[in-house]
Amino acid sequence: MLKKDYANVSAVDKVDDVVRRMLSLEMASQREKVKMKKEQLADKVRRSPNDCGSAEVQVAYLTAMIRTLKEHLHIHPKDKVNLCHMRIAIDRRNVLLKYLRNYHYDIFENTCKQLEIEYSPPPQYRRKVTRRMAVKKELHARVYKEKQKLRALERLKQIEKQHEGAKEQAQPKEDPSLSRT
Repeated sequence: MLKKDYANVSAVDKVDDVVRRMLSLEMASQREKVKMKKEQLADKVRRSPNDCGSAEVQVAYLTAMIRTLKEHLHIHPKDKVNLCHMRIAIDRRNVLLKYLRNYHYDIFENTCKQLEIEYSPPPQYRRKVTRRMAVKKELHARVYKEKQKLRALERLKQIEKQHEGAKEQAQPKEDPSLSRT
């Protein structure tokens, strides 16, 4: 695939293979490659050829940026600055997707389908987990388990009593006057 500047030039077909390779994306800089990815993704969801600022095009640009940063972070996992940039881009994209989902659902579905994005809405209420809260939650879980065990033992005792009562009713009682004779 040729760089964007040379894609429409007719003289490229007549040049040597070495020149074609130099004009291809294989020899392009990282910035040019990212630019091509952004344009390719944006072309999938554009409303018109001049559309550069609609929400779905912005989502496409952010998606390209996120994917590029993800590839970079696989190679350089300790790069905290780019990790932070990726998280910011994800948050921005989620805001735009939330807007599309609420007001233009058909465009939202099309955008997610074209860009191969799986959108999951955030929880309505999020609370920061503290150490105290975690310990308290664990304590409540233990107390609940103990209560369940005690209730199970009580149920077993009740069932045994019912079985004993049923056995007594099933056995005929002997008449005391008959046993003396």
